[in-house]
Amino acid sequence: MLKKVLRRLAFSIIVLVGISVIAFVLVRLAPGDPARLMLGATATEEQVQQMHTKMGLDEPYLTQYFKYISGVLHGDLGYSYYFGMSCKELIFGRIPATARLTLAGVIVILIIAVPLGITAGIKKGSAVDTFSMLFSLLGQSLSPVWLGLLLILLFGVRLKVLPTQGMGTLQHIIMPGIVMGFQFCSMTTRLLRSGMAETLEEDYITATRARGIGRIKVYTVYALKNAVLPTITNMGNNIGNMMAGSMVIETIFGWPGLGELTIRAINLRDFYLVQSILLVSAFIFVSINLIVDILYCVIDKRIEFN
Repeated sequence: MLKKVLRRLAFSIIVLVGISVIAFVLVRLAPGDPARLMLGATATEEQVQQMHTKMGLDEPYLTQYFKYISGVLHGDLGYSYYFGMSCKELIFGRIPATARLTLAGVIVILIIAVPLGITAGIKKGSAVDTFSMLFSLLGQSLSPVWLGLLLILLFGVRLKVLPTQGMGTLQHIIMPGIVMGFQFCSMTTRLLRSGMAETLEEDYITATRARGIGRIKVYTVYALKNAVLPTITNMGNNIGNMMAGSMVIETIFGWPGLGELTIRAINLRDFYLVQSILLVSAFIFVSINLIVDILYCVIDKRIEFN
């Protein structure tokens, strides 16, 4: 088990290196001069060249890349000249806000999608099952942007019961948390529904019922353990996507998290900040998926960790 975990860690490192190269190339292919954007249109060519030298942009690309990677290996994610502080301080200052929003999204999934999917699987063909399929179709069809603006219009503008921007109180997280979780509810509902329905048709479930074991125990102890396995993998991907891809939702609700910082860094052409955000986001995503793979094997001993 330990050797296989170490092998996965090695693969994860290769993935992170590849992402760092892609991020480095993409931010430099984008149009616009970051030095001029930072200094403004009134800056002279001499001032722009001095900023290039200060930022290290006048060096060969390979030199810039290896300097950046060398800094990362020593815990230095670079310096944001626009914000006037280290990228590490900026990024890790925003991660808690994004983590709170991600937790709110997971809670929405656990409250809505998990019980709905399990119930629909148990009562296959019933009204609950039909509602779950319609709910899944609605969840896949709704854009997070449209849903976010709808909630703002309804609860923020018309009813004026929830704040529409910022972070602070529990009320601030309700609308962005709903939008964050709702976009992943449909897949979770469908996976649990199909997994539960298929598991309940297995021979060992029929044998378990024949032994006189109660329905609740059959559902929770025997069926759910196998039905939930695909959902665990999906949930890991969902959490990674929430942490790494919350840009749109954070921008709509003015949530001061990692996603909102990413949008600002891209607009400002802040090279080091964009690179470091992408690298940290990739690290979070890879780490979550590794943990999920290990958990998957712990729950079902028959599955071999690859």
